[in-house]
Amino acid sequence: MDIGIIKKFLEQADRIMTENKEYLIGLDSMVGDGDLGLTMSDGFKAAYAAAKSSEEKDVGKVLYQAGKAMSTAVPSTMGTLMASGLMQAGKELRGKEIIEDMDIAALFWAYADGVMKRGGACEGDKTFLDGLLPAARCLEEALNRGDGLKQAAQKAALMAEQGFQNTTTMVAVHGRAATRGEASRTLEDPGAAVAMLLMKAFSMSL
Repeated sequence: MDIGIIKKFLEQADRIMTENKEYLIGLDSMVGDGDLGLTMSDGFKAAYAAAKSSEEKDVGKVLYQAGKAMSTAVPSTMGTLMASGLMQAGKELRGKEIIEDMDIAALFWAYADGVMKRGGACEGDKTFLDGLLPAARCLEEALNRGDGLKQAAQKAALMAEQGFQNTTTMVAVHGRAATRGEASRTLEDPGAAVAMLLMKAFSMSL
């Protein structure tokens, strides 16, 4: 695979975040200020535009460029976190013009690492990571078992959705939702919904 797979992924991410803008606004209105749908649709649109227009063949450099474009377009908390994920993934894959299936798993692990480093959250804190980390784990395990990338990605997307649903058993640790304390437990986390949509976008890009 070459840079084309990354451009297709970001194109699908742009599309799915735009299609789900109102859904994310509704989720975020329950726990935050309701701007998540706008942030994600505008942010991934900027990321895809940067990747689409780039003539660079280095996968890592294009991911990093996409992250930089997102950080400029949506300098909010969640926008910065998602941009940090893209840039960390770019650092992980820098120097690669051809990537293998396991490089995709490395991409998502690095994405999670970038978000964790920037935001200070970890799995179980009721955040984006509770959707992405189970998916990254599932993707790597499926590939190690010999699944093809498309099948592994579909399984990972389902795991991200399950992770999102599982956030209704968690108490929020970060952000405005944390001020609700125990009352935040039954609410769906909008950040984990973004992870679910992101993994769905990747599975649809194959």
